[in-house]
Amino acid sequence: MAETEIEWTDATWNPVAGCNIMSSGCTNCYAMQMAYRLEAMGVEKYSGLTRKSGKRRIWNGVIREDRASLEIPVRWKKPRKIFVNSMSDLFHPSVSTRFIEDVWNVMARTPHHHYQILTKRPDRMAEIVPAFQAEPLRNVWLGTSVESEEVGGRIDELRKVPAAIRFISFEPLIASVGEVDLSGIHWAIVGGESGSRARPIKEAWIDEIHDACRASETAFFFKQWGTWGKDNKRRSKKLNGRQYRGRTWDEMPVQANL
Repeated sequence: MAETEIEWTDATWNPVAGCNIMSSGCTNCYAMQMAYRLEAMGVEKYSGLTRKSGKRRIWNGVIREDRASLEIPVRWKKPRKIFVNSMSDLFHPSVSTRFIEDVWNVMARTPHHHYQILTKRPDRMAEIVPAFQAEPLRNVWLGTSVESEEVGGRIDELRKVPAAIRFISFEPLIASVGEVDLSGIHWAIVGGESGSRARPIKEAWIDEIHDACRASETAFFFKQWGTWGKDNKRRSKKLNGRQYRGRTWDEMPVQANL
């Protein structure tokens, strides 16, 4: 587990390493290059998870379950919001059901933390999560990533999952999501892409999500403009900032009782 600069969480916990590119939102995933750097630093957990593609590194599909990391949150006595698998996807098909259940058991044993699990595979989440719990764990938030209208069906899959908190990460937002229905969704995170290969974000796309949040009483969190500002100019993420409609938006789901 590690402290993090991600604006909507306090720490990360990575019991799984490795992934593969699934949709256009994965194209510039920061975790691919990070895994390669960690491998170069001698971190065995991340060895052999990427391959070279042109001038960059991409996932090669190797998945590694790290049982040694399972007890890490138990040792954290101070309550934290914990992003689970910032470097992978807990519901990747190569992650065993048994291992996911073991992760669930750790979260059940540490109710002082709030766990945030984000997947691009909410269909698998909906299929297997009900087997782990008689009722949803109140400290576990379940979410999916939606970068464009093309993958908007993930929201319908997420609605099938029994969860205390359901959330959507619209990041990197690379296209319009259309007239998105956020009923049954408690929280929405919106952010533009960062990095040298970042794709632009348009304010009109953010407007669609913001208005849908207001209609569904969904908490709205604007994370960043990223590399491209609302004036369609490239700058550093810091210079583009987090202001949208003249203010910062750090709303959190009220049911979480933080």
